[in-house]
This record gives sequence, structure tokens and C-alpha cells, in this order.
Amino acid sequence: MIKLLLLCITLGPSLVSSQLNVPDTAPRNDVFEAFVSFSIEFSSLPDYAGNISNPNTYSDNLLENIRIISGTKPYVRVGGNTQDYALYDPSLPYALHGIVDPQRSLDYPTTVTIGPSYFESYSTWEGVKFSHGFNLALGASTESGWQTLLDTVPLACKALEGGKMYYWTYGNEPDLYAISAQGPVRDLLSWTEEAYVEQWLNGTRTIKALVEEHCPELTEDGVYGFLAPEFTMTTNPLKAPKAWAAGLNEDKSVKLFSKHKSVLLSLLRWDQLMLTYDSYISGADTPGVTLQGTLLNHEVTKASVDAHVSEYNSIVFSSSDSVPPLIFGETNSLYNQGRPGLSNTFGAALWVVDFNLYAASVGFKRVHMHMGTNYRYASWQPITTSVTPLGTKPPYYGNIFVAAALGNLLTSRATVVELPLPDSISSHPAAAAYAIYTSPAQYPSDQATLSRLVFLNLQGYNTTVDGEGLIPLEDPPERGSQTFVYILPTEVVPPGTRLRVRRLMANGSDAITGVTWDGWSYNHELDEGRPVRLGNVTTGETVVVREDGEVEVEVWDASAVMVEWGLEDMGYENE
Repeated sequence: MIKLLLLCITLGPSLVSSQLNVPDTAPRNDVFEAFVSFSIEFSSLPDYAGNISNPNTYSDNLLENIRIISGTKPYVRVGGNTQDYALYDPSLPYALHGIVDPQRSLDYPTTVTIGPSYFESYSTWEGVKFSHGFNLALGASTESGWQTLLDTVPLACKALEGGKMYYWTYGNEPDLYAISAQGPVRDLLSWTEEAYVEQWLNGTRTIKALVEEHCPELTEDGVYGFLAPEFTMTTNPLKAPKAWAAGLNEDKSVKLFSKHKSVLLSLLRWDQLMLTYDSYISGADTPGVTLQGTLLNHEVTKASVDAHVSEYNSIVFSSSDSVPPLIFGETNSLYNQGRPGLSNTFGAALWVVDFNLYAASVGFKRVHMHMGTNYRYASWQPITTSVTPLGTKPPYYGNIFVAAALGNLLTSRATVVELPLPDSISSHPAAAAYAIYTSPAQYPSDQATLSRLVFLNLQGYNTTVDGEGLIPLEDPPERGSQTFVYILPTEVVPPGTRLRVRRLMANGSDAITGVTWDGWSYNHELDEGRPVRLGNVTTGETVVVREDGEVEVEVWDASAVMVEWGLEDMGYENE
């Protein structure tokens, strides 16, 4: 049986020198279409999407922006912790009723009831594929939970007919059920991988039987399946390799091997997490977590992703059958829905770029960035609440940058390769560089051709009091820069070629407003999230390839740059 091996493409030892030659081609390790995708908290879907009579067009505009660049709208996974709290009440006259228990979570309801109109939210965004999450935590352990599964499968599948179906999920982070900071729902001693697989198979087989009865077209090949196992940390009591060996994919219904993560959670063992229980519940600071040391640190980002790669590889090499492709089904910067002054800053947007491109370079095929109403790390706030105003947040600009770097994935396949850094910055954890290789979708080959470069200067630069993004400093320090120098293949980029330089910028890594991508703003107050070109931001910058193929680009501290050639239009008519 051929195994699906996770490729980690390197550029060879010859590049560990002052002359960094970027190869003209690379072995294909394509990402999937809709690589830039989202995960929305189950209880927040009505806020983000609205309903048939009152659709959230602002959210739709932000999704459409990504479609214009990447060829498809992001896929949306609907799940999260509240997926495993949701019970169904057929008489509920509105979409969702949630009760927040401050002792369990300040950010989302831990008692959740949904009604029939909840499923209207799946009809408000044209062209979006959805994954609906069913409740395993209560569904497999309580009578009301099981009845909810029986009642809602027909409603969900009907709502997702007509090309809106992505895949299903059953249970959110079941590896945390026995140690959840919001309250355990399984016994630690008896909650084993075998117990989980038994409950998962029982539930997913029931789901399939109900879908076959009510929506038979959604059981066809290529349409029906699950994202699983939806585990989070690789160090939790339940381990994904053991669950896989216990028969998780016995029915061959797992179509994408889906993992969850946050940077900080990935670096903690579950026993360490228990020691920070009070911080987790209260939202207090965890010692040692800073913007520069955690999010603006390429080595930390790599370590958090690599743990999942190693785990996945262990499954691939031990399995007698093919293992589905690897994705992040739910991920974002810091646990507990992010932290003010970190997850909602421009520094988090730079982290989004680094995290997504690095994940792509080591074999992740799609990334769903998680968000919810009032979440600090959300890409946008869909409605105004007493806590957070409606608006586009800095991380959204990171999503846009990643989409632009990968290009239109319907017309060309994209492979991401991490580049070694120039000697002058090679020992600095606050920098990263990537090459994007593409090949025409209609003419697949074993090799992809160099198409663009991405340079990230992750050195923090603060311009506000205490780095909170609120009060400007009267006399901010001078902004530094790093210079990225590479030798491009002259057969691809001839000497004298003028390369386009497009910048992701803000006043500093601590900025929470004023973010632009190549001079574009996606703020709600300008045109409800549609792209608006700002006249006070410099654009149209270029650099010229020298005779030996060398290209040199200065990148300001706390910023990112994309370098491309061909100067092709990126999709906006007024650009």
C-alpha cells in the first residue's frame, strides 16, 4: 500500500552561505484550494453569518475579498467548544440561546440551546462550503445529547445541500474531555483512545444512516466524510496515533486528518496546563508570554507546528493504509481566545503569515483560523457588542497576505518552500523567508516553478504606550530594518527585470488600527470591508534584478513583503 508521506522540501546545503541561490523549480507539495479558511465558534455562527432575513453582508464581503484573490471563498468549519454544549429545542423561536457561566468561561456560553432557525445561517454566504459540528461530549453520554444528534442531522444536511457541504465533524477536541478547563465531561481513568473510538464510530455511523435517509445525495463519493480526530495538543492523555491504531478510520470515513492548536498550548504538556488552570479560566497573563517571544518568534512557531508533523508522520509510517491529508481544522495564536495586546495586534497579523506559510511548507494542505464573537484573536468582529465594536482586525490582513502569496489556486497549484536566511540575519528568530512555486492547474507536473518570494521581519516595533495599541508615544523610536538578499535564477527572472514589492504595514507591531496590505484597507467604516486603496500609503514600489540575478529588499521592522514578477493584476479592477 502506498503511504502518503509528508514532504519537507529543503533547498540543499549549498545555500548555507552568503550567496543564497533560489532554485528555479521545486518538487510539488501543493496546498489545497481554499487553503486560507476559517473555523467559527458554533455559538457565534448566527452573529457571523446572520439569517435569511438579515444576512451579515459585512462578513460576506470579507470572505469575497479572499475569493477574488484565491479563486474560491474560504471553507468554514462550524465548531469549537460550544459545539459540544449544544442541545436542540424544536420549539425555540430563535436561532440560539446561550448562558455564560463566568466560572467556566467569560467568552462563550457553556449552556447552549439551538432552534430550527439556527440552520438558516448556512444560506447567507453564496459559494461557501461548510463543515457542521455535531455534539459528541453530550451526544454520546446523555439522552438529550443523543436526541439532539437524531434531530439535527436531517436539519443540517438539508441546509448543506446544493454544493454547500464540506465535511462533518463529530466532537471538538475529545482529547481534552477528561481534563477540560471548562469542566471535564469524561473520567480521566476510563477515557481511553479505545473508548473514544467506540463512541465516535457509533455516532458517525448513525450520522451516515440519517444522511442516507434524508439527504442521499450527500453520501456520494467525494461529498460524505469527516474531519477527524480534531485533537489538540500532542501531549494530552489521549494520543492521535493510538486513536488511529484503535480503528478511528475503520469505516474509511475520515477524509482529512484534522488537528487543532494554539502556539502556547502546543508548547505545554497537559499537566502544565492544569497548573495554569486559574489563568486559563480568568484570562490572566501566563508568565513569559510576550508578543516578541511567542508570536513574533519564528522558532516558536516552527516548534508548535513541527510537533504535529512528527505525530502525523508516526501515523503515516505505522499505518498499513493511506492516511488522509493533514490540515489544521481549528487554530489561532493563543489559547483562551487570545489575549489583548497580543492576539489583536498587527504582530498577530505577521504571525498569521509566518504560521500559515510555514505550515504549508511542511505539508499542511489547509488551515482554518478560528474565531468567535468578542474573541481577541478573531480576524473580524461581526457585530457590535458591549465588549467589542464591529470591525476588521489586524489578523484579517494576514489572511489576505497569505491568499495573495499563494495566488489563484483554481488556475495554478502552489508549493511553499522555507528559505534559509542571509548571514546577517540567519541567527535571528525574528525573521523568516519563503519561496512560492506554482504550476498550471491544467498541466500538472512533478516540478513547480518559482513565482514569488515572501520576507518577514518579525522584530517588534512599538509606537504606543506600554505596547497596548491605544495611546501613541509622543516620540517613538526610529524604525529599524533588515535586508534580504537572494540570487534568483536568471532563466526565470532575467537581469534587469523590475520586481514588484508589496508591503504589509502598520505603525508598529503593537498597532490595532491602521493596517494596510499594499495600500489596501478592508475596514468596515470605509466600504463595509470591501477593499479601498488609501492615498496616504506608498505603493507601486519596485526593485531591479542585478546582472548576477541578485535582488535586495529592505524590510522594515514589524512588517512583511511579497516580491513578485510579471506585475500581473491581483484581481481588483481599480488597482
